[in-house]
Amino acid sequence: MERLIRRGLMFGNLFHVDSPVLVERYNRALAHLIGKRTQLADFHIDISGYSPEIGDELDDHLYLNHRGVNRQFILLSMDQRTAPLLNTKFSTSRDILQQFMARNEAALFALMGRDAVAGELVNSVYDVSTPERLFDIRRITVEADTTAGTVKDAQQLSGMVDTFRNTPDGWFDDVLIARMIDLAGKTGDVVRNPVRLEQMSFDQRNFWTAHFDGLYIFQDVLHPAVIAPSGKDGLGDIPMQFVFDANQRNRIAEFLQLNGLVENIVGAYGVQAADILRQKMNFVLVDAIAALGVDFSRMQPSDLRRMARQHHDALPQEFHQLSALVNWAENGSSFPRIDSSDPVYFYALRAADTPDADLVNMLLAELAPLDVRQLFIFHKDLFYRRYAQWPDAKKAFVADFLHAEYQGNKAGVRAALFGHAARPEVRSLPRVAKRPPPLPDGAGRRGPWG
Repeated sequence: MERLIRRGLMFGNLFHVDSPVLVERYNRALAHLIGKRTQLADFHIDISGYSPEIGDELDDHLYLNHRGVNRQFILLSMDQRTAPLLNTKFSTSRDILQQFMARNEAALFALMGRDAVAGELVNSVYDVSTPERLFDIRRITVEADTTAGTVKDAQQLSGMVDTFRNTPDGWFDDVLIARMIDLAGKTGDVVRNPVRLEQMSFDQRNFWTAHFDGLYIFQDVLHPAVIAPSGKDGLGDIPMQFVFDANQRNRIAEFLQLNGLVENIVGAYGVQAADILRQKMNFVLVDAIAALGVDFSRMQPSDLRRMARQHHDALPQEFHQLSALVNWAENGSSFPRIDSSDPVYFYALRAADTPDADLVNMLLAELAPLDVRQLFIFHKDLFYRRYAQWPDAKKAFVADFLHAEYQGNKAGVRAALFGHAARPEVRSLPRVAKRPPPLPDGAGRRGPWG
């Protein structure tokens, strides 16, 4: 893992807590939330305030996420909003924290100038010992305040100010005035500078959870289902009619298409499909021959093509099917007959333009595991687990590739691969529609293209 850490591909972009003031604020928040303190003089934290170093120190990497539900958080700086979320238990948590910080940016900036902001992502479930409990998680509410209770005191002071103004004898209420002066010393002038955090709630109907070896739960779609790639044995009676595992490829494909959650890479507007598929071919190639002791360092595309020719007979079916797709997309060759039972099927898909696009791309990354770039972008926890099992040659190739081709332009790569460009509006004179050309033989079969 050191190779990934050196390239910023693991524990990258964490916020460094290295000043005594911030360390003390963090300790106050930590004691407020869990009754513990750290002895470390500096450490790194993610968007939620979780620190791997403190996790090691406390021998508890869920110290802010007890039982994996109702994640607690500690905010010291607005810079945390660009940090990753480590030890993710629910796919929605980072997005919720980012939205909360964006919506309350001005108030958080003012509050964090004097204290840490501590809080919790609250739902009605405190334990998910059985899969059924996951379906009781319907809404997440963000609760937050400083360790000194500044927001709560400001709300109380604001109410006192209203009482003072609206009561005819308010000037003679010495007790009320004394309490107002005392609270104002803690909160400042709440009339000119209101101190409040907008209470935000989020529906959580479609999500991934790390519990029970990883489940994708789609409730808010036309045809609901649970997808359990690691297997559905042991899930018991859950309140969902359809539960599919990774072996039920046809059912998963049908689910994705019936709900309009995916689109074919070939033919998607604004996508360089052939280039994307060719890179997937390289990932398959490297996986197939890495165990042979091949050195991939300083290899050019021409070198990879040469390796593909030399080891052609040893390459898996995914490579040859992707090659056929590239040939069809670029040269108009014979239409490749690929359906959902073929290993390459999910490699030819990406999420459609829906609110759940990231969740769907995460699922596709798990169903097409040799596409290491998509796996790294959308399912880092699984990427790290699989990375640990790879031959060293593949580790080196993947780390170098991600550092060179993704790390320096994350937003651009994501937009090129998974973004949905708006089609330009074309205005022209009406003309007689022409009959479309016939579909190639086999195009009517269920496949990535319709």
